[in-house]
Amino acid sequence: MESEGGPFKGILRDIEGRRKCYKQDWILGFKTGLRILAPTCYIFFASSLPVVAFGEQLSKHTGGALSAVETLASTSLCGIIHAIFGGQPLLILGVAEPTIMMYTYLYSFCISRPDLGRELYLAWVAWVCVWTAVFLILLSIFNACTVITRFTRIAGELFGMLIAVLFLQEAIKGLISEFQASKSEHHDKSGESDFLWIYTNGLLAVILSLGLLITALKSRRAKSWKYGFGWLRSFIGDYGVPLMVLFWTALSYTIPSKVPETVPRRLFCPLPWEPASLYHWTVIKDMGKVPVMYIFAAIIPAVMIAGLYFFDHSVASQMAQQKEFNLKNPSAYHYDIFLLGIMTLICGLLGLPPSNGVIPQAPMHTKSLAILNRQLTRKKMAKSAKEGMKMKASKSEIYGRMQTVFIEMETCSPQVCSVAADLKDLKEVVMRPDEGGDTKGKFDPDVHIEANLPVRVNEQRLSNLLQSVLVGLTLLAVPVIKMIPSSILWGYFAYMAIDSLPGNQFWERLLLLFIPQSRLFKVLEGVHASFVELVPYKVIVTFTLFQLVYFLLCYGMTWIPMAGIFFPALFFILISIREHLLPKLFDPQHLQVLDAADYEEIIAAPLQHPSFAYRKLGSSRHLSEGEKEDEFHDAEILDEMTTSRGEVRIRTISFREASLESEERRVTFEPH
Repeated sequence: MESEGGPFKGILRDIEGRRKCYKQDWILGFKTGLRILAPTCYIFFASSLPVVAFGEQLSKHTGGALSAVETLASTSLCGIIHAIFGGQPLLILGVAEPTIMMYTYLYSFCISRPDLGRELYLAWVAWVCVWTAVFLILLSIFNACTVITRFTRIAGELFGMLIAVLFLQEAIKGLISEFQASKSEHHDKSGESDFLWIYTNGLLAVILSLGLLITALKSRRAKSWKYGFGWLRSFIGDYGVPLMVLFWTALSYTIPSKVPETVPRRLFCPLPWEPASLYHWTVIKDMGKVPVMYIFAAIIPAVMIAGLYFFDHSVASQMAQQKEFNLKNPSAYHYDIFLLGIMTLICGLLGLPPSNGVIPQAPMHTKSLAILNRQLTRKKMAKSAKEGMKMKASKSEIYGRMQTVFIEMETCSPQVCSVAADLKDLKEVVMRPDEGGDTKGKFDPDVHIEANLPVRVNEQRLSNLLQSVLVGLTLLAVPVIKMIPSSILWGYFAYMAIDSLPGNQFWERLLLLFIPQSRLFKVLEGVHASFVELVPYKVIVTFTLFQLVYFLLCYGMTWIPMAGIFFPALFFILISIREHLLPKLFDPQHLQVLDAADYEEIIAAPLQHPSFAYRKLGSSRHLSEGEKEDEFHDAEILDEMTTSRGEVRIRTISFREASLESEERRVTFEPH
């Protein structure tokens, strides 16, 4: 992102860039027809479940001042505004964990001040949102989004790891709370009933939370299963998590009738039409009751929240338009931050927690639209190519027919899209000369189009708008949401934490610390990141330990009651550390590999070799002088060569080769 010059230059440039494709954004959405419902439903479930979970967490930490009603209303309202007026329509908005953390700190501050208390909590938070909106608008006016390019992978991984650990922490704390009874849940004076209720509820909570965690993780990976039809695996992979929530909720109603009705404990969520929920819409009337001193004191948390939203929103937008998605429409970072400031102001005045760009929903949305557009284009191009082949058309004519279909399916103008460059690989396959009777290199529409088709995303606004409306309609389903056991949400928090770890290189390098250098061949035998081969082991360890210390500093900051609100500042300090300190401590080439962007990272192929001598050689590359290599014991060698039943695993000739050889011998010696 280049420097935009004077004030308002970035916003005006973004508006001009998106104005040219605004009409097309709506036309493409409606042209997709009912097929747009697939990515809409997919992202709706991916957005609504976390919002409900965050609402329960917010209710727990703010004494019921806010709940899932407010988080759902905020997500829907901001989503609709962004879908209609936003710069990057692929960006998904929602109430996220950083907002919950900040609102928890603000609540702790309010109840510790007699002149504020719980009564003026939302009114004072509204002032915080007003100042936050002012700072966000100022950041967008003065083109602060240019700093986003200076946030490298190390910052994103630390932030992702922090959120994952906070999810896991919330899951553990929530599960522990299931073994505690509130004042409203006491049954008799003897205490015996309380004891039975606590342990019955607690043990059921463990079963339900672990059950959801395990089944959600399994269903999330259903697309790689060996069993079932493709459409079934795809359906379970996309919608398995909400299905598991429904399954374990239904299972919670099958417990014996002798168990108290209040077991297991279920979500506390006021209905949208109850007085507790209606008050938030009129919180603006109480803003005048906040003492002037606290109005200006709200500037301090507002600075931190503005910095956090700026970072989180911009990174989510960046991930929604990653390089590999090959988007054609321009970005709008400056304008989107400006709009985020407006939405933060609206939410604050309505007593709602603000929404911002969320991860991983934003890149998930883009990916779902890429798959949809790719399937449609591939089918039409394959049909056109097969028709040409039936008519015995020349290779040039077949390619021309496919090119025509591709241009028709394009979502951008010919000036923006370079069809010749995008279809270069496909053209080479089609025009490849036939070599005798060899059919291996012959063009096959079903195989080669899929392999050589460039990534295209259906860039439109309709799916974001529809999913935001569906989130709003979820408010009518609050009576159903209240049927979900709270322990299922703790399992869902644990699922979000664990599911976010794969792909986080920081996490993968932490696991690498527990592998002896002499056993690194085990890593090399599987699919692994290129840094394992390109960077010396000691450099990997040193860099990972630095990240770990900095992560613990960020995490420790969140435990400090009042100072915890300043934890976003550590991520901005990391910019200077990355630019000035780390290049002095690490070789620039090693640093470039360890801190490469996701799309720049190279996945190394597994190194498979049956020879133990080869494995020793692979391990010794990471060993320093004087260090001993790990010994290969007879038992380990035997395990590698035999199955659990004692059969030989490694053979010098396969069964197929052996049968072919015996067949050849039979034919050779057969008398004529």
